[in-house]
Order: sequence, then structure tokens, then C-alpha cells
Amino acid sequence: MKALVLEEYGRFVFQDFHTPTAGKGEVIVKVEVCSVCGSDVHGMDGSTGRRIPPIVMGHEASGTIAALGEGVEGHSVGERVTFDSTAYCGECYYCKTGRVNLCTNRRVFGVSCGEYRMHGAFAEYVAVPERLLYPLPDGVSFVEAAMVEPLSVAYHAATRAPVQGKSCVVIGAGTIGTLLIQVLRALGASQVIAVDIDPGKLDFATHCGADMAISSRDPDVVARILSYTGEGADLAFDATGIQATFSMALDITRKGGDVVLVGNLAPKVELMLQSVVTRELTLHGSCASAGEYPECLALIAQRKVDVLPLVSKCVPLSEGNEWIHRVHRGEDGLSKIVLMMNGGNL
Repeated sequence: MKALVLEEYGRFVFQDFHTPTAGKGEVIVKVEVCSVCGSDVHGMDGSTGRRIPPIVMGHEASGTIAALGEGVEGHSVGERVTFDSTAYCGECYYCKTGRVNLCTNRRVFGVSCGEYRMHGAFAEYVAVPERLLYPLPDGVSFVEAAMVEPLSVAYHAATRAPVQGKSCVVIGAGTIGTLLIQVLRALGASQVIAVDIDPGKLDFATHCGADMAISSRDPDVVARILSYTGEGADLAFDATGIQATFSMALDITRKGGDVVLVGNLAPKVELMLQSVVTRELTLHGSCASAGEYPECLALIAQRKVDVLPLVSKCVPLSEGNEWIHRVHRGEDGLSKIVLMMNGGNL
């Protein structure tokens, strides 16, 4: 088969690669599309330490089942599917209690680190454990299905605390932030405010359903949010994860409110402990997703969430090296790209 392989940091090669075979309890998925995650872009240059070459990246994919391994039931060759990016074991304490994102033996497609190497879906075929598969509803395209993984991250974050009837602020209107805005709307949030430094992203956040979009450069951003919400937001979501956005999330949340930490660009931030304690704020970490794919596929199928406007460009897998580098350089108008296999049969 053909695959896009990170041969060394900063260099992908489109080349022949060994075709996987289905082990017990696995299927072979013929990949149709695979979107490029920000972690792939940053992993390319070695800055994350989680894409050690050589590795076939890619964990946001969809396609059709090409072969069934021993013991696989309830699926058939030709079935349209997507799959969880997290290969959880299904046996540890966390898996058995439904928190598969915290699996003790957790691995991620397309990641190569000190602990493991697991080739991903920047390739024509990928082996996937049956328990990770999710059939595609009628009317959901392969490109839409490839966006379910980031949507599930947003959905998981949105459900870390009750949101129905609540005022919410999303700090950081990138891919996860704008998906989060749509999910919050779908789950019944009463108000959604977006904060970002980029005017274009703020405009798009409004398009995605934000009631108000405020530049983080505005010196009165905190005061404006407090004024708009009354006592402050019921929930604040930090979808960036640096000191400034974390501190802002605490400042704009009402007493007794919830702060959900989604982004983690900075490995460390300073916590204003007294503020959290005296105002009884509740902090929630949010890591990946925990099997919420069916809910996310339903949101797309029901047209309650529109993922397609987040896709900047669909390109052939063979051109992946060029386009991923263009995203890495921050070219205008490029954010989320989707790699297409075999001509991109949508």
C-alpha cells in the first residue's frame, strides 16, 4: 500500500509501506480520508516528542471495512465507518468504569513515543480493533466523519459539567473552540461568548453560534464578560492552555462556577489558589474523549453541528508533505486540511 511516512523530523515521504493484516478482533479499514490534527503538525518538527520517526501519523479518519479478523461479528466488508483515535484496552479499571480516555494501557493511532509506536491512517489501510469502530449514519460523508474525532474532544469537554441553561465562555476559537461553541449551543447553553486574539476566528465563532465575540487584546475583556453575564460566566472553557487564558478563565467565572481546562499548550501555569478557594471554583481537566462518537455522529447527521466550514482544504495524500508544511508555516486561510486517498471518494 501507499503511505505518507515521517521519515525524519520535517520530512514526509509518500512511499510503499507494508499493508497491515487483521489480527484477532480487528478489522482492516480502507481509509478514504484522514484530517490532519494540530498535534500532527507540531509532531512533525519533533517539538512534542510523540512522533518519533519513522511513523505513519493520522488519527482522524474514516473509510470502509476491507477485511475482518477472527472473531469479529456485527460488521461487514464494505461498511462505512470511523474509529476512535484512542486504542483503549477494555480491561483496566478505567475502561471498565467507562473512562476509556484514561485507559492505563492507552495508545493513540499515529503516535510514536518512548512507550510505543502505533502507525496511523495517513495510509491506504489501517488495522483497527473492532471495539473502536463506529458505523456512519446515512448522509454523513467521509470528510464529516473524519472530523468526529476533534468534535468528540469538544463534546467531552462540554459535558464535564452541566451546561443546559448556563452561560458559557470559550477562550480560544480554534478548531476545538469553534466545535465547542456549536456543541454548547446544541446542549442548551443559554449564552455562549467567544474570546480569541484573531479577528478572523472571532468572526467565525459568531458564525458558529457565539452570542458575543471579544478580542483578548481588549483591555476591558473581563469587565465586558462580567457585565454581559451579570455575576460572571457559569462555565469557562480554556481551549488554549497558557497562563493568560487560564488566569482569564478564573477571572470571568462567577462564584461557585466551573472552569474546564481543554487546551494545554503550556505544560505549567500558576494557579491563583486563594481565588479558587474563596470563590469555590471547580476545576475540571478534559482529556481527549471517552467514547462519545455516537453522540457526535448524531449531531452531524441531525445538522446540529456543521464541521465542514472548519476544513480549509482537501488534498491528495501524495501531496501531504507540502500541505502540512504550509499549515506549519501558518499560511493565511489554512487551518484544517484533509488528506484524500484514492481520489477522495466522499
